Amino acid sequence: MPHIPPEPVLSIVLGLSGIALIALILPFLVKKIEENLEPFFLIMGIAAVTISGLWSGGLIVEALKAPVMIGKIPIGIFQVVLVIGFLIHYFNEPFCNAVLNLEHKLGHRLFLFLLIVFFGLLSSVISVILTAVLLAEIAAALPVAKKVKIELIVVSCFAVGLGAVLTPLGEPLSTLLVAKLDGPPYYAGFGFPFKHFGIYMIPGVVAIALFGAFWLGPRLKAQREGHVAHSKETALAVVLRAAKVYFFVAALVLLGEGFKPLIVWYFQKIPGEALYWFNTISAVLDNATLTAVEIGPALALPQIIGIIMGLSIAGGMLIPGNIPNIVAAGRLKIGMKDWAKIGLPIGFVLMAVYFVILYVI
Repeated sequence: MPHIPPEPVLSIVLGLSGIALIALILPFLVKKIEENLEPFFLIMGIAAVTISGLWSGGLIVEALKAPVMIGKIPIGIFQVVLVIGFLIHYFNEPFCNAVLNLEHKLGHRLFLFLLIVFFGLLSSVISVILTAVLLAEIAAALPVAKKVKIELIVVSCFAVGLGAVLTPLGEPLSTLLVAKLDGPPYYAGFGFPFKHFGIYMIPGVVAIALFGAFWLGPRLKAQREGHVAHSKETALAVVLRAAKVYFFVAALVLLGEGFKPLIVWYFQKIPGEALYWFNTISAVLDNATLTAVEIGPALALPQIIGIIMGLSIAGGMLIPGNIPNIVAAGRLKIGMKDWAKIGLPIGFVLMAVYFVILYVI
């Protein structure tokens, strides 16, 4: 297995810094790249691992397996997206009718509030993958302008990203958190994330849901007339979307591994308050990789909380930042610029609010 040199290597630092800038900037400048994020990020991941010199048979196997397996269980994001996509395809009409009837009975604001809270907290039980697939299909079923659907999805994905941390079932970040801290002094078990993060995550999910309900509720009502739900995909589109998600997840595995030298050389030496903000890099990197590198039993609990909070919030800012973003963006064909227009302002406000809570108050 290749090893990371103990001291920074200038050529690797410059090369990875260049890739980071390209990955952040080009999707906003080049329309073709924005429309084809999956192959673009796969190329970036391959380049990052090549520059770092970290290619190995194990990494290739991990990149191939990550989209189709959760741990040792042969069920992954690819299968979930594919199966749920086909179910919605074949039962499209009753699904859409159920969504619209529920929205009509509850009213726009209450419907949105309960939707975001329910899926935000449910993500810790059924995983972010299934949560994101269902959320995307519900948004697609609503007869409103695409802009409103995008806004709903971005807001919801922030709630899902926070809620999923509450148990090791939610997402790889929380699974790794428990695994890294299962020995002394924390002896982390299944309830560790809820015990230490529930006080931050649950109010955050509720606050995001309230914001979504009051911001989008009136617009949902105003724009509903004259729009139809474009929710049904062809069978071929379902297969292609699952394939794109597969390559996106594989790309994030490679990107995370490729950027490990920078994380090891620099991020681990950054003070907690600064690291909280530096972890906004999880907007384009796999936050599970950052968790694996940054979290350890030598850290104090406030440091651990700050790291996980920064990673969880920043993951909602851009499409590559979190699995729910990738799934939902693929379903609704959301571009990087459209996501960033909503995700970046919301993300930085949340980062600022939680920074005050964690480090000032």
